[in-house]
Amino acid sequence: MSYILGISAFYHDSAAALIKNGEIISAAQEERFTRVKHDANYPVNAVNFVLNESKINLKDIEHIVFFEKPFLKFERLLETYLAFAPRGFKSFSMSMPIWLSEKLFQKKFLFDKLKQHDENFNDINKIKFSEHHYSHASSAFFPSPFKEAIVLTLDGVGEWATSTIAIGRNNKLKILKEMHFPHSLGLLYSAFTYYAGFKVNSGEYKLMGLAPYGEPKYKKIILDNLIDLKEDGSFRVNMKYFNYATGLTMTNEKFSNLFGKSVRNPKTDKLEKFHMDIASSIQEVTEEIVLRLVKTISEEYKIENLCLAGGVALNCVANGKILKNKIFENIWIQPAAGDAGGSVGAALAYWYRELDNSRDIYKDQMKGSFLGPSYQNNEIENTLNKLNANFQKFSSEEVTSITAKELANNNTVGWFQGKMEFGPRALGGRSILADPRSNKTQKELNLKIKFRESFRPFAPSILKEDLNEWFEINCESPYMLLVADVKKDKQVRMTEKEEKLFGIDKLNIKRSEIPAVTHVDYSARIQTVDKLNNIKYYNLLNEFKKITNCPILVNTSFNVRGEPIVCTIEDAYKCFMGTNLDILVIENFIMYKSNQVEKFDEKHKEKFKLD
Repeated sequence: MSYILGISAFYHDSAAALIKNGEIISAAQEERFTRVKHDANYPVNAVNFVLNESKINLKDIEHIVFFEKPFLKFERLLETYLAFAPRGFKSFSMSMPIWLSEKLFQKKFLFDKLKQHDENFNDINKIKFSEHHYSHASSAFFPSPFKEAIVLTLDGVGEWATSTIAIGRNNKLKILKEMHFPHSLGLLYSAFTYYAGFKVNSGEYKLMGLAPYGEPKYKKIILDNLIDLKEDGSFRVNMKYFNYATGLTMTNEKFSNLFGKSVRNPKTDKLEKFHMDIASSIQEVTEEIVLRLVKTISEEYKIENLCLAGGVALNCVANGKILKNKIFENIWIQPAAGDAGGSVGAALAYWYRELDNSRDIYKDQMKGSFLGPSYQNNEIENTLNKLNANFQKFSSEEVTSITAKELANNNTVGWFQGKMEFGPRALGGRSILADPRSNKTQKELNLKIKFRESFRPFAPSILKEDLNEWFEINCESPYMLLVADVKKDKQVRMTEKEEKLFGIDKLNIKRSEIPAVTHVDYSARIQTVDKLNNIKYYNLLNEFKKITNCPILVNTSFNVRGEPIVCTIEDAYKCFMGTNLDILVIENFIMYKSNQVEKFDEKHKEKFKLD
């Protein structure tokens, strides 16, 4: 048996992944165990999980691969500070101590951390280093169902690279072109995230969700002043307006003056139409850059398959535009496209590049992204008793039937089944579910259960075989990473009066037969569900369809704003008791809020920082 452990850590979304003879066995983000969102620390809990899941010790691991090269990153930091000197001295003086004490000597630092798992682990030479973008590209190509593909990686920054183009063929992957720091699409988008008052590396989803409420009024200003965009999609950022190379903020005063407003303070400043227009503008610019890039590489390399990774690959609106424009025949996107997925990529990169193993190609090597912890019924029952929960146990068929009926009666359900998802999306393992047919669902889920901004859209989960009847899309989207429009015959057209509304006022208008998952521009972020990876969730959707004639459920992650997705039975019960969820279903156990002896925990949401 050949085991390889992949680790990503120390920037954001630390994670660990284990592969066995090239097969992805398990993977998890550290945040799920520590309950600290985007936890960047060494993933001690995630490593423990993947080892325990396979019942092995660290000494049984043949290779341990870190997802990037710290020396190259350090070189980039030094060169950047020198290039921008004397600007950035404060940032430089703050970052150097941690580099000189930990990051620069990462092999020894990792070795010491790894010994905590197994005191018999004594071979430091087992620790290897991949490159950041190669790890991303590997995570996208090697688990894909393609023999040959172009791999596009777009993110903030790795060591030097911010965008890379690679070609994958069988078990070979080679990066052919790179764009380098500070010219970064990921950092450009994050700068606007910061400017709109959202948290960088966390609030980018909010900016994307806000965009359809606005108009792209500032697109020309962005293209004329902030970036020099070429026809092939390459670009240079005008660093006169940005601080991210050396400063403690993303943008500077010149940036604020260009748009006529200072950075929004989320504590004191309301979201205005201005911020919606800003979001719309940078979203359109992002889509234009991505579309130019993919058209260029499609024409240049004449390969019909595209793989995507890196944080920008989580921009499902841009992904949907690639699909809609039919630039590539097939697209596959790594579900953990951000840094967490680098752990999977690092392990696979070593298995194929360094060990030159042959590659088996089959449909879903990510196993639906269900790679995290799961729990047995006896363990669940013991834990629920300790939590003083009031519950009933049912057969799997009864659980499906009861839950579907409750959802059809407009009750909200915390759904905890099987293995936890790897990546930022809940896909029916750790989900909050609701009826999509109610036009009150979106607002109530946001305000009463998620405790977040009312404008945030929700995704539909749909039975794969019913996809074409409801959405303008003809390919599977198992990882909720593609956006498409609701079919015209399912839409409800706006009245003249409604057409004149703008901003958040658009929110309460019924737009389709499934208003809870129809965004203001008639789009939806789709998850297709089949029997292969999640039979329980498939059966629930099927049962709901029998009752309602609607094969769709609202699916959002099981957490409140600022909280990582629930991982354990305790996490699920605490979140259930700290929100207005009606019902909690954990494997074969069902709990009703009205039957619980514990009191509603008003302080649950305050335990997590706003993101």
